Amino acid sequence: MQLDKAPNTTAFTNGIEYLYFSGTSYLGVTALPEFHEVIFKNIKNWGSAFGSSRNANIKLSIYKTAEEYLTNFFKTEDCVTVSSGTFAGFLTLSTLENIVDSFFYMPKTHPAILPKNALPVFEDKRLNNLLLNTEKETICIVVDAIAALETKPFNFDFLQEISSEKKVILLVDESHSLGVLGENGNGISSKIKPNENIEVISVSSLGKAFGVNGGIIAGKENIINLIKENPLFIGSAPMNPAFLASFLNAQELYKSQFLKLQENCKYVYEQLKDLKKITISENYPVFYVNDEKIAKFLASEKIIITSFYYPTSIKKINRIVLNANHTKEQLDFLIKLIKP
Repeated sequence: MQLDKAPNTTAFTNGIEYLYFSGTSYLGVTALPEFHEVIFKNIKNWGSAFGSSRNANIKLSIYKTAEEYLTNFFKTEDCVTVSSGTFAGFLTLSTLENIVDSFFYMPKTHPAILPKNALPVFEDKRLNNLLLNTEKETICIVVDAIAALETKPFNFDFLQEISSEKKVILLVDESHSLGVLGENGNGISSKIKPNENIEVISVSSLGKAFGVNGGIIAGKENIINLIKENPLFIGSAPMNPAFLASFLNAQELYKSQFLKLQENCKYVYEQLKDLKKITISENYPVFYVNDEKIAKFLASEKIIITSFYYPTSIKKINRIVLNANHTKEQLDFLIKLIKP
């Protein structure tokens, strides 16, 4: 389906208006005029792009200011911004390959952080034996904070079972949890309880909930320094400075939209939580319907949802997405169609 303009809570195609329950603009800021004004103002100051390396002799102050803010936001030692969330994952993996002996992956991990030779964390529902032996080595476990077809973060208790002889780097993709879960939307990574031998690195897109094209990498200072020394980082274009400034300037707007989104999530959850065909959580703006015909049926009722084959899924995903701008009337119409 081709849209004639960017969607908000509704979308237009061929002159027909549909309710829009798709995409990843969870906070709904990309459609707000007040957010547009913030971006327009910053484009006038910072331009539409910055064509230079971050390591060049000429530097823009906005990067240091924003990365200091993001370091505090994530409650980590350091943070660096890059041009996209996918590049954040690729760049981090490229850096870790030089210091990690072996990689392991959790189920349904996004391709952006999935190494080619990674081994499964679990085999036959049991922790991989290679994680239990006492061989001294550095390993990296890659995981999406919230996997495809799930509405809750992974349980990370299994980390406590890994041999203490191993240094473990947990690489977490927060792209679908940042801005949505955690304290003021700071994701789930800061809540993971690591042992002395475990450290967490977070990567994420800023283009979903926060509505600005760019990516972040947050973690220990020594890892971030290695990433900054990576030729891929040195040779790549940085995140758009106007968007980064807009991210900082829009914090109050993000907070108010975050509260609206939480209200919408809880409202829909109370109405649908008892349906067996629904996978839903109280505080997450995405839920899934186990019905292959649901997308076609809702389209006939002028509602668009996400329905496609995801890279980590063997069946079509029917993904219904709420955002902070949906009205109670719009939510009620959707609920009425889904309930038997």
